[in-house]
Amino acid sequence: MKFTKMHGIGNDYVYVDATNQAIQEPEKLAVTIADRHFGVGGDGLILICQPTAEARQLGAHVRMRMFNADGSESEMCGNGVRCVAKYAWDHQLAKANPMRVETGCGVLTLDLWMQHGKVNQVTVNMGQPILEPLRIPVMITGQQRIVNFPAISTLGLDKSTAGTDWIKTSGLEDHMTCVSTGNPHVVFYCRHVDKIPLEIIGPMIERHTLFPRRVNAHFVQVHSPDEVTMRTWERGSGITLACGTGAAAVAVAGVLTKKSHRIVLLNLPGGRLAMKWSEADDCVYMTGPAMEVFSGEWPD
Repeated sequence: MKFTKMHGIGNDYVYVDATNQAIQEPEKLAVTIADRHFGVGGDGLILICQPTAEARQLGAHVRMRMFNADGSESEMCGNGVRCVAKYAWDHQLAKANPMRVETGCGVLTLDLWMQHGKVNQVTVNMGQPILEPLRIPVMITGQQRIVNFPAISTLGLDKSTAGTDWIKTSGLEDHMTCVSTGNPHVVFYCRHVDKIPLEIIGPMIERHTLFPRRVNAHFVQVHSPDEVTMRTWERGSGITLACGTGAAAVAVAGVLTKKSHRIVLLNLPGGRLAMKWSEADDCVYMTGPAMEVFSGEWPD
């Protein structure tokens, strides 16, 4: 099986062109091929497929299927979809700009930016954020939106095995904001994002009973209304260098909590993303790089 390793600001996946080769049991393949010691290594597996008949009618050129490193399938990946568009263009699967990519949360439109005839930057229309609790989903009733909802005691973070000193040291604020941008996300704000024991509390939050489909957890430090830094515990993958749908959720949460502007620069461990939550169409736009690292063959 031929594959290509790609990344968007460090959010790395193994990409497989499934338009011309059959992929058996991708859930199991994701676990083995994404292993960083015994496999190719990555945050998961992404298949580039022919669009479904329904999506083709909506103008889709290619389809993305995304599997986390634990084998679970997710609806969307913002960094991953940029790489899908780059692969499709650079490898002659589609020569459309804008390009339309079918994902688990619908058909998205991507504008491609070239350097020497190849894609190096992509702007993705991530669509309109979902804020209704049961659609995210978050099992909190009686709320129109989950903004500034008490978090520390609700999630049991004050009873974590990391103790409680980290809450004071990091300056964690006692609220959370929940957003779906294709995947479920929860956003927390703090004064020192590097003081968050993400490897300990990330799994607790991901699998908390409030989140029936699990959740991606993000911690955000605000530098100014125009710039923030975020760290991520990604559902099914753990600590990652970047999360595109999470970046979109952070951009939305910043506006809802009045902590950042509609146009904001996000610093992630793997690099930077430019985000815009448009008032005109309520859609979130993300601009960032897409990089090809190497190609190879995986034994059948």
